Amino acid sequence: MRKREQWKSQIGFLLAAVGSAIGLGNIWRFSYMAYTYGGGAFLIPYLTALFTAGIPLLILEFAIGHERIGSAPLAYAKIRKNWEWLGWWAVTFVMFGIVLYYVVIIAWCLNYFIMSFSLDWGADPNTFFFEKFLAVSGSASKMGQIRTPIFFALIIIWFINWAVVYRGVQKGIELANKIFMPMLFVLTAVLVFWSLNLEGASEGIKAYLTPDFSKIMNPKVWIDAYSQIFFTLSLGFGIMIAYASYLPEKSDITKNAVLTAFLNSGYSLFAGFAVFSVLGFMAHAQQKAISDVVSQSIGLAFVAYPKALSLMPGGNLFGAIFFFCLVVAGVSSSVSIIEAFTSAMVDKFNLNRKTLVSVISILGFLGSIVFTTQAGLIWLDIVDHFLTNYGLVVVGIAECILVGWLFDIYILQKHVNRVSSIKLGRVWVGLIRYFVPGMLAIMLFGALKAEVTKPYSGYSWAAIGLIGVNWIVLTVLVAVVLATRPWRTEQNKKGGRSEK
Repeated sequence: MRKREQWKSQIGFLLAAVGSAIGLGNIWRFSYMAYTYGGGAFLIPYLTALFTAGIPLLILEFAIGHERIGSAPLAYAKIRKNWEWLGWWAVTFVMFGIVLYYVVIIAWCLNYFIMSFSLDWGADPNTFFFEKFLAVSGSASKMGQIRTPIFFALIIIWFINWAVVYRGVQKGIELANKIFMPMLFVLTAVLVFWSLNLEGASEGIKAYLTPDFSKIMNPKVWIDAYSQIFFTLSLGFGIMIAYASYLPEKSDITKNAVLTAFLNSGYSLFAGFAVFSVLGFMAHAQQKAISDVVSQSIGLAFVAYPKALSLMPGGNLFGAIFFFCLVVAGVSSSVSIIEAFTSAMVDKFNLNRKTLVSVISILGFLGSIVFTTQAGLIWLDIVDHFLTNYGLVVVGIAECILVGWLFDIYILQKHVNRVSSIKLGRVWVGLIRYFVPGMLAIMLFGALKAEVTKPYSGYSWAAIGLIGVNWIVLTVLVAVVLATRPWRTEQNKKGGRSEK
């Protein structure tokens, strides 16, 4: 049996974990949420969520992977044999769901990186993005044509993903993140300090950070803060379990979890200065209020920002750096998703890693094509809604039940305390058993309640059922099939490090 790969260094693991956590949402979603939910006051629910759910759950996933020495399916099988399916479901819907459309968004960013040099979107970025670049069709059933520029950019992104994961843990993922992450931090710092000097930047920063404590009395703000923390740390993906399984026995689990969480959240907060400085400049240049130029999520990156770039001196270079940052942040996350699935398949079926990565990348590329069509944005929105609001949240709840109630959680606690500098006490156990699954259940209930009240985003019930619901059902079926296949390795018969 081949020897399990390990990280070459602790810093390599940390940068890979941070690379997985920092993604596109850190740059556009956090900033928008902070602005919407009370500016500086939003840090209260955000940091509360970080300390009561984000870090405890990240420690749990690191502990599961490190102590059980395996990918999510293998680790769960070692905890309780008939729960192997949960690990397979996580890595399956993330690999053949989330990453399929995520790489397409990265492909958009790559296109916009190239277009930045000549500001090809013209005077009306909104019309350009939706009608010319995406050429969005009227419904999910009207697939239309494959958008050629997106298709060719997608080939490049999948090739980069393949090249990194193909080279393995040390020579591929670790080396890439040692290059990607410092580059991302430096380029983001360039954007921040450049944008702070723009005329009107101070108004943008004021809008970003001015505390409005009345808004944090709204329960939705707190639920969204927990939601943001859960998604931004790649929890429920199976990634952190796989990454921690490659750590040497003497590894500081809690310190790595705290550093990963702080670097991820700190980056989000820091990048927000660049985002809102530019929006402040744009508002000043157009003599508008900040509220009139701020748009959510995709609109912020591909409509509001390009508009600002057309107005600012040196906007083409600034835009190129901005969209290159998005590409780097996106690729470091997509690589981790592919690795989580690869690790699971190698653990169970003892497949040749390089052949497997090649096959997965080809299948992933083919699966991504649907999101490059004219109906791609609609499909993307529906699939993302269902997989993140239901798939990831259910995995998180089940993970807490499995480890907190069906397994002796104190085995993990003792293991973590044996190797870590920050010790875990009863508070951590209580959070995993009661608080975290409780918060996730509230998020799940809220999503379900909204779902049955009216169709998501005004889409037809047929589109929601055929695309969103079926995607969930199919990935569950695939997970069950994979879980019932016989093991081709002996790893599932071994216990954790604590049982040696």
